Amino acid sequence: MLTAKQQQLLSYIKQHLDQGGVSPSFEEMKEALDLKSKSGIHRLISALEERGFIRRLPNRARALEVLKLPDGMTVPARLATSAPSADVVPLRKTPAIPPRATPIAANDVVEIPLHGRIAAGMPIEAMEGQSMLSVPAALLGTGDHYALEVSGDSMIEAGIFDGDYALIQRTETARAGQIVVALIDDAEATLKYFQPEGRKVRLDPANREYEPQVYDAHQVRIQGRLAGLLRRYN
Repeated sequence: MLTAKQQQLLSYIKQHLDQGGVSPSFEEMKEALDLKSKSGIHRLISALEERGFIRRLPNRARALEVLKLPDGMTVPARLATSAPSADVVPLRKTPAIPPRATPIAANDVVEIPLHGRIAAGMPIEAMEGQSMLSVPAALLGTGDHYALEVSGDSMIEAGIFDGDYALIQRTETARAGQIVVALIDDAEATLKYFQPEGRKVRLDPANREYEPQVYDAHQVRIQGRLAGLLRRYN
């Protein structure tokens, strides 16, 4: 069962693909659904993808494929401009789209919460504040994400440097060997390789100058898994 906004977005994507052969940009979807930010579109797309209604084509920021429609849902041949049927939510009027043979990539971006700094060295406080960070949509997969600014050099052999932005998929579970945000004693967070060892948890750095950190399992809570990195050059 889809929400009204999810159904509206699915209908809009299907109509856009049928008319022009290319999926709409995040900006176009935001305008069509009258949302204030692209992060809302990202969440809707993730929900539709998780339910199997659409999929993102690999290596393209602007390439969506509609896999199925809900039972009983019909999509008009043209973008909705008249009274809606019972199963189609009205869309804002959109100019006609010239036909294109194949989908093209675009620099779509989404905004995710930036929760402050996280240590890639000795643990420091994380989640100390919140602003928003614009991120290319192609860097993110399904699920909810947030960003943390990396502080320190203990993960440099994994290609993670001081000042990078770690893009984190929010989760409370991880497999051995994954890079995670680990919250220690509900007070400090660090970015490390996760290695459970029975009743202990070992947090491994990626820098030979640092020693692993070992804690009782109850001291460590997973706050997310590393999904990508964003680096700025000045």
